[in-house]
Amino acid sequence: MPRVVSDQRAKFENDELFRKLSRESEVRYTGYRDRPLEERQVRFQASCREGHADIGFVSTGTNLPLSFLSNAWSENKAIKQPTREFVDFEREVGKVHLKSQFIMNGVCVRWRGWLDLHRLDGIGCVEYDEERAMTEDVVRRDGLEEQTRRLREFEDRQKRHREELERAAEAEMEARRRVGHPDTNPCSSGASVVSKAC
Repeated sequence: MPRVVSDQRAKFENDELFRKLSRESEVRYTGYRDRPLEERQVRFQASCREGHADIGFVSTGTNLPLSFLSNAWSENKAIKQPTREFVDFEREVGKVHLKSQFIMNGVCVRWRGWLDLHRLDGIGCVEYDEERAMTEDVVRRDGLEEQTRRLREFEDRQKRHREELERAAEAEMEARRRVGHPDTNPCSSGASVVSKAC
């Protein structure tokens, strides 16, 4: 099953949810809502340094569990680390600037924004990730070609198997006819029920 749709850009531009999320709008940290503000502030900063946080868009109510890791697409966990490009506490005092790449509803996107470290709110948006979309599209096409090839091979095997069964059945029928096997002749002495019709 492909991870992305065939025309990611069109879906991003035409989907109502993507249109709403692509506008810069108010976002909030949504983790640990039942805890006191001071504890949430500490947990938010710790989560960002670890490379993840739950961020919600206030206008749509959409909550996203974001990952702020470089090489987020890699299977190698050793190179998946939060870098300054994805988590930047130094750009502005009292704020953290964040970036996250992920696939949402079959489209490669990038979340970009900042949050105030004290209020735990800020501004963010979702952007179309052209570079990652091209990479994922190649993976999707390769996967579909492989799936098509395997399906053809399976169908060929099935066809050969059916042909072999048909040839074996024909050979068995021919062998029975040659030896006069009773199953092939309904008028033989063994078929008493049918013999009246013969």
